[in-house]
Amino acid sequence: MLTRDVSLYISYLAKLKKMEDTEILNLYRAGEEQQAFNLIMRKYNERLYWHIRKIVCDHDDANDLLQNTLIKVWNSLGSFREDSKLYTWLYRIATNEAITFLNKKKLRCALSMSDYSSKLENKLIADPYFNEDKIKIALNKAIAKLPTKQGIVFNMRYFDEMKYEEISEILGISVGSLKASYHHAYNKIKAYLKETLDM
Repeated sequence: MLTRDVSLYISYLAKLKKMEDTEILNLYRAGEEQQAFNLIMRKYNERLYWHIRKIVCDHDDANDLLQNTLIKVWNSLGSFREDSKLYTWLYRIATNEAITFLNKKKLRCALSMSDYSSKLENKLIADPYFNEDKIKIALNKAIAKLPTKQGIVFNMRYFDEMKYEEISEILGISVGSLKASYHHAYNKIKAYLKETLDM
């Protein structure tokens, strides 16, 4: 019986991932707000969590920011005009939440960028959810040393394999600037890995 339930749930999740955002938004407009929001959460919750987590490097902070993001989505879904895709809109809200959080934290701590980067690196190593090999730890340390927006661009392009056009919609930065930002981030990371790992 349990195996059948698990199988049905896996099948449901597969259908949900294939469900078009327009179908979800149509449900919302038809008065099924709670169901539409639940579908958005199930479809994007994990992706948004990991997107935020890559920016702030801390599980608890990422969870809190995800909750803030979902509250903003719930409060703003009625005014979503579909000028962009739903997932780029969601990513924009999540990214803004994470950047605002980091900026407040930097001001509160009155730390220089290098001190703050060191703090992020230490969080990575101490994080019980982060269990990676030497190369991945070095890569994440290198990303933590990047300026915030450069790190976000690198993560979205390299890990999430987003197109520059999608990142441009989310961050409000031109495609040309994004390509330059990614190129600089890539070179900095490459240099850091070469120095750290003698590659």
